[in-house]
Amino acid sequence: MKNVLLVVALLISTMTFSQTVPDSLYTNPQQQENAAQRILSGNVSSGVTVGGYGEITYNQPEGDNGELDVQRLVLLFGYKFSDKVQFVTEVELEHVEEVYVEQAFLQYSLSDRVNLRGGLMLVPMGIVNEYHEPTTFNGVERPSMDKSIVPTTWREIGVGVSGRFDEISLGYQAYVFTGFASVNGSKVLGGKDGLRNGRQKGIQSTVDSPNLSAKLDYYGLPGLRLGLSGYVGRSQAQDDVEDIDGSSVGLSMVGLDARYAYKRLTARGQFVYAGLTDTEAYNELYYDLDADPTQGLGSAMQGWYLEAAFNLLPLTKEQQLYAFARYEDYDTNAKVEGDLLVNDTFNRTEWTLGLSYKLTPGAVVKADYQFKNDATNNDLPNQLNFGIGVWF
Repeated sequence: MKNVLLVVALLISTMTFSQTVPDSLYTNPQQQENAAQRILSGNVSSGVTVGGYGEITYNQPEGDNGELDVQRLVLLFGYKFSDKVQFVTEVELEHVEEVYVEQAFLQYSLSDRVNLRGGLMLVPMGIVNEYHEPTTFNGVERPSMDKSIVPTTWREIGVGVSGRFDEISLGYQAYVFTGFASVNGSKVLGGKDGLRNGRQKGIQSTVDSPNLSAKLDYYGLPGLRLGLSGYVGRSQAQDDVEDIDGSSVGLSMVGLDARYAYKRLTARGQFVYAGLTDTEAYNELYYDLDADPTQGLGSAMQGWYLEAAFNLLPLTKEQQLYAFARYEDYDTNAKVEGDLLVNDTFNRTEWTLGLSYKLTPGAVVKADYQFKNDATNNDLPNQLNFGIGVWF
């Protein structure tokens, strides 16, 4: 509870200024769009819209070989059938060889207040899961807590509704989704990767019980955007074990996030807590705790981060050079049940310090250094990162 109160207090502390904000690395938080939103809000009367984004990265862990990678290349396609009906899809190539569909949904707009959606969509949790284009965030790599706990990029097949009420500065999303797979091929939930292995990504998704997801975004104060996310449901069990205790677990997740910009200063913060039920039976079914009582699925996961950035170039220039610092604290084993023991290596912290040089609104060059630690107090390899990102 002390950690929760600390994060809330620190998020509130970033809200002390109020002024119309120029475009920044994040753009104005109140007007920020991701790739799908940009296509949906385009001025094309009808027909096809094409875009894309991509990242090339270099990661150099301390004392080990470095890695160069075309981490992802995403091709965006939208088709406007009419003023009310649009289709959006993103086709992603990861590491040159893996191909995924990141989004593919049909939207029917009744008005700005009500848009009906169905298909493969992003789960609205936190910041980066929805806004992960490389020019929209600092750092070569996405925040680590977003990889394990949220986990980015988290998308599933579902139906729902979205919209906004500008008179009260409030946006909303609400969906019914398929959930995490209890067992995804040979992968199970838990360990250092948290929930990440359970993402079904729309690939012949198992459906056992519906999961509910919702988010509210408030943008009524100049330069500030606040988000409140919620998710509740169960993991999806396979047909051959769905009647066995531990074949699925319950999940309730809540997230708070804030984005702020004032002149050359930007800041953001995020807190996510996930509570799980039936983990003791799940671990008995899928883990050998006698062999290793520290490996398994915890009954709670928690993470937060705070980041501040300052543009070193004058506001009159098209280019921007942001120096930034981000601190993360996340634990995929915050609580445990039964015979599972707390594994302190899953309780991690990171400092990321670096630069983001925005050559133009759609292209960025990044460099940063990460200081990594965990609760065992053992020294973890720090890491130097470089990256190139584009979005058009």
